[in-house]
Amino acid sequence: MPDSKKPQTKTSDFLLSRFEDRVLLGFVVVASLAMFWISWPFFGAILWGVIAAILFAPVNDWLAMRLPKYRNLAATITLLLVIAVVIVPAFSIGSLLVDQAIETYEQLQSRQIDFGKLLRDVQNGIPPSVMNALERVGLGDVDAIQNKLSSFVSSGLRLVAGQAVNIGQSAFSFAMALGIMLYLTFFLLRDGRQLTRRIGDAIPLHSDDKRALFDKFITVIRATVKGSIVVAVVQGMLGGGIFWFLGINAALLWGVVMGVLSLVPAIGTGLIWVPVAIYLFATGSTSDGVVLSLFGVLVIGMVDNVLRPILVGADTRMPDYVVLIATLGGISAMGINGFIVGPVIAAMFIAAWEIFVAARARPDQAKSQ
Repeated sequence: MPDSKKPQTKTSDFLLSRFEDRVLLGFVVVASLAMFWISWPFFGAILWGVIAAILFAPVNDWLAMRLPKYRNLAATITLLLVIAVVIVPAFSIGSLLVDQAIETYEQLQSRQIDFGKLLRDVQNGIPPSVMNALERVGLGDVDAIQNKLSSFVSSGLRLVAGQAVNIGQSAFSFAMALGIMLYLTFFLLRDGRQLTRRIGDAIPLHSDDKRALFDKFITVIRATVKGSIVVAVVQGMLGGGIFWFLGINAALLWGVVMGVLSLVPAIGTGLIWVPVAIYLFATGSTSDGVVLSLFGVLVIGMVDNVLRPILVGADTRMPDYVVLIATLGGISAMGINGFIVGPVIAAMFIAAWEIFVAARARPDQAKSQ
């Protein structure tokens, strides 16, 4: 007599296995969301720790090859290099920037910087035909432009000064975030490869797809930092340097503003130096205007076209309109961290669809063979 219990046992085992798999998957999802929730207050520190580890990984690998038995020492030396090359200069520039922002704001409040006089000087130097054209498009009202410009600049300076006050008032939180970033960077430098392999093993994707995603993530991080932030730093230094050379007030402040604007595609540093050049021409400082215009076009403007392809390479660049939307959207959603997060999300979006299309093509290729 056949054993009728065996099929039922196999069926129940199969159903139990599916149920256990679903419970396990649910537990993984809940635990991951909980971990994300408790880590969110330090998202910025974690993000910049990952970025520092990715950027300085080649240095750490070079040291680890020469110190094969001293991985801790190699990671420590690399971390000290991060502090010396990134952290210390950032603090120094930030301190000087805040000082200049506060000084410029005080000059605006005390009328030492008079936008009305500056605009009238420009108005007097503009040809009547050009002035008539400006009036037709609503740009001839000097008082209205002065009020808007003063309000815009004052708001920006108050924001910079306010951020400095906030950091000073929450010094403990800031120090904790910096400590978490450096601590995480050390362990990612030391154990990054093993951690990457473990994460890769846990992702339920085809091995080629996992490799493509990891490669894309690392490439975009490096491209965004090297191709955007490094270029922004160079353009900001050049812009601030030429302003200082020409004796323009708050050169460091305007250099930082130009660097920030260069991070946003389709805007760039010209938003600052072009109006200053126009002012110099309009007020009779023709030689300074020529110097600033030539320097802005031939030096500052060419940095992006020359330096970015060297640092990044043409293959890693996304379409400019995608970068613009992703960068502005990232800034709107996450503040300064959005400069990195926005382009990375856009790159992962494009990579995910490319992998999806390639995965769908695999069965068709197999059938044709």
